[in-house]
Amino acid sequence: TMGYAARTIVARAAASVAAAPAVSSNGTATAGSLMAKGLPAVTKTPLNVYAPVAKWLIGTSGLVVGMVHIGGVTRLTKSGLSMTDWKPLGSMPPLNDAEWNDEFDRYKLFPEYQQRKSMTLDEFKYIFFWEWGHRMLGRVVGLCFALPWGYFTLRGKIPPGYQKRMAMLFTMGGTQGLVGWWMVKSGLGEDRRDDRKEIRVSPYRLAAHLGMAAATYSALVWTGLGVIQLPNESRLRDLASSMSKSAMSHARKLRFGALGVTKLAALTMLSGAFVAGNDAGNAYNTFPLMDEKLVPMDDMIDPSLEPSYRNAFENTAMVQFNHRWLGTTTAFSAIGLACFGFIHPAARSLTTTTPQVRVGLAALGTAAVGQMSLGVVTLLNYVPITLAAGHQLGSLVVLTSGLYTVHSLRYAAPSLLRVSKTKVMAAGTSGAVASAGKASIEGVTVVGKDMAVAASKLLK
Repeated sequence: TMGYAARTIVARAAASVAAAPAVSSNGTATAGSLMAKGLPAVTKTPLNVYAPVAKWLIGTSGLVVGMVHIGGVTRLTKSGLSMTDWKPLGSMPPLNDAEWNDEFDRYKLFPEYQQRKSMTLDEFKYIFFWEWGHRMLGRVVGLCFALPWGYFTLRGKIPPGYQKRMAMLFTMGGTQGLVGWWMVKSGLGEDRRDDRKEIRVSPYRLAAHLGMAAATYSALVWTGLGVIQLPNESRLRDLASSMSKSAMSHARKLRFGALGVTKLAALTMLSGAFVAGNDAGNAYNTFPLMDEKLVPMDDMIDPSLEPSYRNAFENTAMVQFNHRWLGTTTAFSAIGLACFGFIHPAARSLTTTTPQVRVGLAALGTAAVGQMSLGVVTLLNYVPITLAAGHQLGSLVVLTSGLYTVHSLRYAAPSLLRVSKTKVMAAGTSGAVASAGKASIEGVTVVGKDMAVAASKLLK
């Protein structure tokens, strides 16, 4: 409709005016003025018609954080095998004594109960509700994604080119449920009945489940950040074009380092899943030494594990060694990256970072060091539930800080550097076109603020 087109023009014009950079005497934007403001998030709907979509995506990512947390507590309370079937649409919990007894009798048929024969019905109810809550929260997250997606699609408010990404996010969320049940089944099979150790789910499948959740969360955050920055696309090119060659070189190195630290954080998180899956946190409860050795090589290789690479995923000593040193490497790498961004001579003498990048670097360094410290405290205290659950949440804080830092440095992305320095305005929606700061509305050509005024008249 003409009204929606006009509103789109108003939003783009207002964002363009708000983001207008300072210019030098010859009319060109200066690097210093562009860097001083950077690329702030455009969260107000009058300035960004897609702001509600961005808020929805980031809000959904917050629900995923809650689901990961509840899942971690479910594992720590040893509740994950209490529900022995899976219904895609979910179900109500038992509502009376007879239903509870039936559910408890069903649980007794599976191998885990053979190691818990002293369990009472009240104890079963406790572990059942953790698992049931985790599963139902997953379905709530699915609804909180699917329903707004349908609404925004019908209203034509999904940004152009983003529908395929929305479909990918929905598919990832649905797949997560299947991966979760696949994981649970690994602890329910008859082949586990003779296990001498405490029955747990497969650490490989646990890592897949956590990895899928982390990937879905990262995709939601990254997409939300992209949508909230849509009005800054032209300013992004101005920023990249205004930088000197040496400044851009430093920014590119900074972005490369941020990518590396973020990938390290993700790898450390996955290694933590193997620590959890093997209950490796309850061994070698000293730091930095393990059994009075920095590298307990004799314990790290079990000849009975064939092929030998299984030691990296199933040997308690090696699994914990990998996780503790991956975490330490992540923390020190984040500190080094922050130093490179703040106190390196190139950083002090060149205009290379925006306020958003500096916030990201500080958050990443702080979060990584805090996460490492919390991990050490958790280990020394033999993995109490509160500390362990907080440590798992901390991994998402580090990952989020890394994603934000990398996204804030997209003006140094190689793909953007190949774009021509000529300013190109994105095409408007529903026939409204904005090009090089000019727009024609019913035969009237306007520039800058006049464009917003003309569009406002159409709304009346």
